[in-house]
Amino acid sequence: MEYRRFLDCLAADFARLRAVVPTVPTAAVPSCPGWTVADLTHHIGEVYLHKTLAMREGAEPDPWPPKELADEEPLALLDRAYAGLLDEFAARKPEDPAGSWYTPDQTVGFWIRRMAQETVIHRIDAELGTGQPIAPVPADLAIDGIDELLKIFVAYSVAEWGDYFTDILAGSPGRMYTVRTDGVAWRVRTGPGLFTVEDSAGDDAADVTVSGPPTAVLRWMWNRDSAGEPSDVTVEGAPEAVEELRRCIVTATQ
Repeated sequence: MEYRRFLDCLAADFARLRAVVPTVPTAAVPSCPGWTVADLTHHIGEVYLHKTLAMREGAEPDPWPPKELADEEPLALLDRAYAGLLDEFAARKPEDPAGSWYTPDQTVGFWIRRMAQETVIHRIDAELGTGQPIAPVPADLAIDGIDELLKIFVAYSVAEWGDYFTDILAGSPGRMYTVRTDGVAWRVRTGPGLFTVEDSAGDDAADVTVSGPPTAVLRWMWNRDSAGEPSDVTVEGAPEAVEELRRCIVTATQ
């Protein structure tokens, strides 16, 4: 996806998020246990401020968040932080340097992509919490989100911070997964200390196959399915193998 496209998606999902969160701020968010919609709103504002400073200062601020943010009204914080984020993006080029936890990409472009994906997932959280219909996710954004999750979050995390995955992967017999949607597929291999991702034709034999429309697969991967509603995702494979993939994703995205 082009960066202009990411920014357009970010704007659309923020507009939907901003329309949804004031409707039931006290509602629980089922996909974020322990959070209300107000808590979610405050968190997103903190995230936007954090990434703005990562670009402005060249490093992610730590510790975070500052204590003074705790008392700021969630919607006010969200609006202020989003405006600041857009200003920072407008003042910089995607190739300009920026601090990030992902060593291979220390650019503003990394955060443009990441904030577009962060916002669409949290927009879904807000819809789930308030009981609003889940607005469609554009296919290109959903496909990119699946790619980001598998490669940037899980594969990189296992390679860099493998100790967090020891309980999950140390006893792995070595498995292959295929994730497939809309003519695009990824091949995932796991084993002790191993989680690799490659683009694939999607026709290889696999221990687990996850397939479906782009939005459905993105929501399944991020555990954002609607409780009690049927999913459009088909999962084929042994439950213990599916659980291995699930646990890797959860650990990498906490």
